[in-house]
Amino acid sequence: MRTLFAAAILFASLPAAAQYVGHGGPVRAVTLSPDGTAMVTGGFDQSVIRWDVARRTAEAVLRRHEGAVSAAAFLPDGTAFLTGGEDGTVLLWSPAAADPLATLRGHAGPVVDLAVAPDGRSAATAAWDGTVRLWDLATRTERLALRGHVGNVNAVRFGPGGATVLSAGQDGSVRVWAADDGRPMAALTGAGLPLNAVAVVGEEVAAAGADGTVRIWSRTGGPPLREIRAARVPVLSLAASPDGRLLAAGGIDGSIGLWDWADGREVRRIGGVRGPSWSLAFAPDGRSLFIGGGDRQVRRFVVATGEEITAPGPRPAGDEAMAGDDPGARVYRACVACHTLGPDDGNRAGPTLHGIFGRRIGSAPGYPYSDALRSMDIVWTPETVAELFTVGPDVYTPGTKMPVQVIGDPEDRAALMRFLERATAPR
Repeated sequence: MRTLFAAAILFASLPAAAQYVGHGGPVRAVTLSPDGTAMVTGGFDQSVIRWDVARRTAEAVLRRHEGAVSAAAFLPDGTAFLTGGEDGTVLLWSPAAADPLATLRGHAGPVVDLAVAPDGRSAATAAWDGTVRLWDLATRTERLALRGHVGNVNAVRFGPGGATVLSAGQDGSVRVWAADDGRPMAALTGAGLPLNAVAVVGEEVAAAGADGTVRIWSRTGGPPLREIRAARVPVLSLAASPDGRLLAAGGIDGSIGLWDWADGREVRRIGGVRGPSWSLAFAPDGRSLFIGGGDRQVRRFVVATGEEITAPGPRPAGDEAMAGDDPGARVYRACVACHTLGPDDGNRAGPTLHGIFGRRIGSAPGYPYSDALRSMDIVWTPETVAELFTVGPDVYTPGTKMPVQVIGDPEDRAALMRFLERATAPR
């Protein structure tokens, strides 16, 4: 479903220079298209957001999962992407479509990670039903269910060339499987505690979890080759750079470390992330690192320096009203990723707000609203929009899947209404 505000107005305390703001909860999944121009994110708010990376704008907010979205991956040719969620389903999407191309069913528990084979023909998923499943993407059917972990499976990746599948689980082991027939090839042990993330470079595999240590094994078996003390807290996410030289590790406290894969040397620390570092993704050129966090944002950092890229993207025509220190504009700035203000700017992931006051809910031209919103008898005024963010969209517009967001400070709500009256007025 879609709502009037597809990505909700967030609190005024969010920084104006924040990179990608739109989710109503922690960002659990981040993936970049092969050419680096598009990004797909999944959140605890049950939404999938497709972004234009350069413009830092949300191109679509997709709500088809019935629960948190915890995994996402592009196909190698960029023609489609997959998402997996708490509802146990895997959805196959075309980047330009509002509805999934297919729904892959088979898991009996939340899907928390997924990977696509290098040839793009198959996918692997990890779930809390204790299984890894392999899918044929041409026929969109389940091919194999791999059982061997004791408890939840938390992470999955393909090995080089797609000949093997590697999974990490709650039982503290990494399992290596043959991708063609699912036969077990190795069990990598020595972690002892639950593992949350896995990464693969060549013939080596890294996994990390509850004790904050990254262990690196040979894919063929044996004890860990080396260990990296990545964090003092549990590690939630790992990502290998495209050239295989660096390993990024994200902690539950928001800490991010970059490590030399070959010798375990710490290269640098990245700061500025607030809340758990749920997801990591290197840009295809390896120059930047995208981090999805517990603060509902995706932040982008320069790998070479560790600096956050905070310069705001190009301001579309019609958003000139956002300039300056107007208190209402400061509240609105978190919405620019999904909404426009000017008469010629059109819809983004959410409908344009131009002329919103006096407009009936679900009636902005050219925007594909859900039937639930089209049937509601609400006219947007400063009072009704303020009420939406006083009681929350779940109360004010029941039946919508809009993330539950409120603006608790009456002064912030009043400032936002004054700003919208000026900035959205027909002209």
